[in-house]
Amino acid sequence: MFWERVSRIGLVINTKSLLIVILAIISTWASLKLNLIADYPLTIISTAVIFPIVFSIGHAYKRREAALDDYGTIKAHGRALYFAARDWLPDGEDDDAKAAKEQRLRHIEGALEHLLAACRAMFKGDRSEMPQTERAVYAAFSEISGFVKRMRAEGLASGECSRCNQYVSKMIVAFESVKHIYQYRTPRTLRAFSDVFIILLPLIYGPFFAFCAIEYEAPVLTYVMPVLFAVILTGLDNIQNHLEDPFDQIGPDDVAINAEKFVELLGCGEEEAA
Repeated sequence: MFWERVSRIGLVINTKSLLIVILAIISTWASLKLNLIADYPLTIISTAVIFPIVFSIGHAYKRREAALDDYGTIKAHGRALYFAARDWLPDGEDDDAKAAKEQRLRHIEGALEHLLAACRAMFKGDRSEMPQTERAVYAAFSEISGFVKRMRAEGLASGECSRCNQYVSKMIVAFESVKHIYQYRTPRTLRAFSDVFIILLPLIYGPFFAFCAIEYEAPVLTYVMPVLFAVILTGLDNIQNHLEDPFDQIGPDDVAINAEKFVELLGCGEEEAA
């Protein structure tokens, strides 16, 4: 647990943080040597950096929550399809009927696993590979649609067949929503604006840090403010970057698609249902 928390700190404070800290220290040192001292207003920091980053963090978090909702929709309707295959068709008592049911359940399990695995490969992959990975997802949806048609041929009532097709339709809608979250990011111009000022402000505010250092009795405290300043700005920026892509599996806050576990749990309670 301890080392896990330490590794999470490394996601917030990284090489970029170290570089900005070095820039802030050099700027403060040069300002002290050249006697460049100024009392800058701190509102510039909140306007130029804090507000844009916090806005981006909030927007990225909402995108992650929307992705989780849609992922849940895909899983829920997939499970409903499995229950339909298990419970909505008349069961025979002979061995052939039992074998047909077993084959039907393995078929829908495989189709759902193919779908989630294809979604995982697409969302974890680079967007340049999307034309290929997206085809695998649509192929899985086509397989599920064909499975519903197969159940209709095996005696599924037309109303129940229509309901299964609605499940498939809602799964496709949820996938398309997640796909757009994967394709499009928070405003790039706003992020570029923040990145520029994260680099510039530690340099520009060197005279301000030198001004603050005048009141410090211990010289070692001179560089505390510039270091904290740089760590806070880069830490917020790193948080935003990790939330930006909720599927890259970098960091503990990403959306993890576990196709194998989903299929493993599909059959839970099957004996009771039977």
